Amino acid sequence: MRIIQVFIYLLIFPVCSWAQKASLSGRVVDATSNEPLPFVNVVVAGTGIGTVTDTEGRFVLKGLESGFIRVEASFVGYRKVISSETEVRQAGNAYIEIKMEKSRENLDEVTVKASPFRVTMESPLSMRTIGVGEIEKSPGANRDVSRIIQSFPGVQSTPAYRNDVIIRGGGPSESRFFLDDVEIPNINHFSTQGASGGPVGILNADFIREVNYYSGAFPANRGNALSGVLEFRQIDGNEEKMQFHGTLGASEVAATLDGPLGEKTNYVFSVRRSYLQLLFSALKLPFLPNFTDMQFKVRTRFDQKNELTLIGLGAYDVNKLNLDIEDPDEEQQYILSQLPEDRQWSYTVGAVYKHYRDNSYQTFVVSRSQLKNLSDKYLDNDKSTVDNWILDYESQEVENKIRLENTSRMDGFKLNFGAGLDVVNYLNNTVSGRFYEGELQQVNYDTDLSLLKYSLFFQLSKNIFDERLALSLGVRSDANNYSASMNNLLEQISPRFSASYKLNPQWSLNFNTGRYYQLPSYTSLGFKQDDVLVNKQNKLKYISVDHLIGGLEFRPKSTVQLSAEAFWKNYADYPFSVKDQISLANKGADYGVIGDEEVVSSSEGRAYGAEFQARINSSEGFNFNLSYTLVRSEFKNGSQQYIPSSWDSQHLLVLTTTKDLKKGWSLGARWRYVGALPYTPWDLDKSSLVEAWNLSGGPYYDFSRLNSERLPAFHQLDVRVDKAIYGEKITTKFYIDIQNLYNFQAKTNDIVVRATDASGNYLLTDNGTRYQLNVIENKSGTVLPTIGVIVSF
Repeated sequence: MRIIQVFIYLLIFPVCSWAQKASLSGRVVDATSNEPLPFVNVVVAGTGIGTVTDTEGRFVLKGLESGFIRVEASFVGYRKVISSETEVRQAGNAYIEIKMEKSRENLDEVTVKASPFRVTMESPLSMRTIGVGEIEKSPGANRDVSRIIQSFPGVQSTPAYRNDVIIRGGGPSESRFFLDDVEIPNINHFSTQGASGGPVGILNADFIREVNYYSGAFPANRGNALSGVLEFRQIDGNEEKMQFHGTLGASEVAATLDGPLGEKTNYVFSVRRSYLQLLFSALKLPFLPNFTDMQFKVRTRFDQKNELTLIGLGAYDVNKLNLDIEDPDEEQQYILSQLPEDRQWSYTVGAVYKHYRDNSYQTFVVSRSQLKNLSDKYLDNDKSTVDNWILDYESQEVENKIRLENTSRMDGFKLNFGAGLDVVNYLNNTVSGRFYEGELQQVNYDTDLSLLKYSLFFQLSKNIFDERLALSLGVRSDANNYSASMNNLLEQISPRFSASYKLNPQWSLNFNTGRYYQLPSYTSLGFKQDDVLVNKQNKLKYISVDHLIGGLEFRPKSTVQLSAEAFWKNYADYPFSVKDQISLANKGADYGVIGDEEVVSSSEGRAYGAEFQARINSSEGFNFNLSYTLVRSEFKNGSQQYIPSSWDSQHLLVLTTTKDLKKGWSLGARWRYVGALPYTPWDLDKSSLVEAWNLSGGPYYDFSRLNSERLPAFHQLDVRVDKAIYGEKITTKFYIDIQNLYNFQAKTNDIVVRATDASGNYLLTDNGTRYQLNVIENKSGTVLPTIGVIVSF
């Protein structure tokens, strides 16, 4: 209540701190050699405030209005560039580094305009850059980067408040994530092993400078992805003094410190702790999650040609069941019967060393990631006897990675090539049971799998015809020693080609095609049956997908982007469940483990459609993003017929807008529409069997009717109000974020519970062999307000 009172006080009695002026210092360097660039014109975008860099490439801009800004840099012989977004404030010293690329052509000033909507020769389409201002103020996202990308074309969202990354009809296991060039396998708390999702993101928004999101046209140095690549770029620590940043958000409290460690080193460090367990217990919810995470970055510039960055990310998650609820209703009973109790921890630590030469630089990346996942479940949550034990699961994934790349620029060519080596250890100890075709199957295995993965990649790019035509050709190959079906680099050749032609300064035609490979999940590689790696015997292969993308882009102004893209994706060798007779492409957007079963590489699928986006990112603080995706996603069933996949939403429409007002206020809104998603009905006949129900603790899907029904369309309105007070010594921000403002009730698959008599005893039929089941309509959705406070000094 104290927070609400403070916020109301600010509504009534606005203060005068908005008049304070801020400053920004920075440095401009050559993108390839890292040499400082003197006498570069530097201007704050949308203003007349500017300066020129000194002989060391440094600059200082003073007299700035506090808030989020971008900086434009121009210099003879170099392409104009606009920086990533950064926040300047009176109470802190902001710093930014700008990298400029050489231009071999004498281009007319009119033909090249700096724009916040950046593209690369390797990825002239299907790439979006998300700035820190959008991250900080995105309505309905609560500063969670995984949810922010759901506002962009091709990304599907669900009413389940999860962060699954589902792109252009692909499954939630088809994306890869990089943090300052270090691959991070897990970006969500309580992550679904074998997929990507979870309810809350691990990454602290206080660290993020910008995000590059690829829905196609992946560069060759980014592998093992079928549908998406996300590159997170972090801020550097302050080089002059220590700063503090504290946040009280929707689910956690966070503290961030940054500052110098000597003359050549800076750091950023944060810790977050959730209070969801206390909140959910007070609300009498059936599950009690709790998480803690830590993140750090240390950057050292030894000299002008050598630098080292250390990064770290770790999380510890615990989910308990709330067994103290008296007389739980049917929805609570359903959740208590379905969810196990989980303990999960994960971390990634990595080092990135860069060495710059006159026309090239080398990047050496080494990292280690580990995920430990423990789950257990008892029938009716009764732990008094071992006979009630439904699931005992313990698994670890350990990845040690090394990657070396070289990036060169000579005679107008850009060349990137390198190699990667991963040493993997996968451990799994599972005791459970499964019910197939009227029979109980015991699942009891112990796996200790060691794996060596290796890759080579190469990409050559060049601008020609006065830089009107950009061409890029890349080749990548991945292999591993799991089996003979995967150990040959020549079997996984992954070519890709991009082209972009500027019809005039505003219009461009873009094209990309490529074949991409992804290794099946470790849960599938390590699954055992009768003490044998059954999927190795089944000659499991890499999953492949062919992309074909064409697009048209129009930029009437440097801050306005209109684009249209058509895409086609053709999948082959997707893992196919032997027992369930469905493609694993349909699984992954739920809690638990995906892929720990017998599969064969036989599934085929396709996803196709079109995307349209209108985007405005003005220097006056107005952001507008309208995106529409028409998508069809289909995979073959056991009869080799194409049927809709679980991600065949057909229509995705998102409108997001934010506007900075006077005196530190800003308003934002997001409206989402997701078309009618397919779902699979329950198999009530199988579920009613006492032996079957007691084995899983819940109902079973009827996979013979896979995705044969559709839910109603889902839509939701989120709004947000921000207030920033930029004081001389301290910056304070308050926000109110309201999700699902008009309380839309989204229908999901029905709830199935066992019927009871007046005494609470389960009703049985057929001589005690079957439970009597109740089927209840399931709707979710509520108005969810959040109040947040951010303090910096």
